[in-house]
Amino acid sequence: MSDATKRRRRIVLAMTGASGAPIAVRLLQVMRRDPNVEVHLTISPSGAAVLHQEMGLQLNLRSPDLNALLACVPQWASEPAPEFDEIGPTGDERLHYHQHDDYMTPIASGSFLTDAMVLCPCSGSTLSGIARSAASNLVQRAAEVHLKEHRKLVVVPRETPMSVLQIENMHRLAAAGAVLLPAMPGWYHDVKRIEDLVDFVVARILDQIGLDNGLIQRWKDA
Repeated sequence: MSDATKRRRRIVLAMTGASGAPIAVRLLQVMRRDPNVEVHLTISPSGAAVLHQEMGLQLNLRSPDLNALLACVPQWASEPAPEFDEIGPTGDERLHYHQHDDYMTPIASGSFLTDAMVLCPCSGSTLSGIARSAASNLVQRAAEVHLKEHRKLVVVPRETPMSVLQIENMHRLAAAGAVLLPAMPGWYHDVKRIEDLVDFVVARILDQIGLDNGLIQRWKDA
């Protein structure tokens, strides 16, 4: 395939109502830096509530300020907000926003080609809906599409302790082909800041969806 016809890698990113909004926002910001990545973003109402609580960002899900989302950093961050070119209210060719209740949007269909989907953070109710194949919103429908089309689905739960029912739901998804990647940071990569722990999880997600990154010092790297 020539450079002229080669499309960008399409990644669906869904944010739901579990703790861990800083991880999801950082993941979005890192993918935005890659000109060869096209992100399709959807956020559940409970995901928006967590964004407000953990990041101080209040989004109108009918018309979200995507520039504010891309520039958002938590209050504890030691680095300033990243700089990005301004984008329009509905996104651009590399960032598309889909409303959580819009089943007519492209990512609701298996005929729309994507390379992977990341559920970050993934709430228990979202986990349950997908495991039971009982989609009640676009997030769950898009995840079911990735499973039925045998595409990479990375699920990032952030809950502790976990009940037997949650563990059973995770087992069902893993058996169906999903990658379960709990937001459990390692400590072996020369941790100095909270951001290092966030980047550990983001780096592992990016590894799973095949995107190069240099966010962390890897095990045994010089």
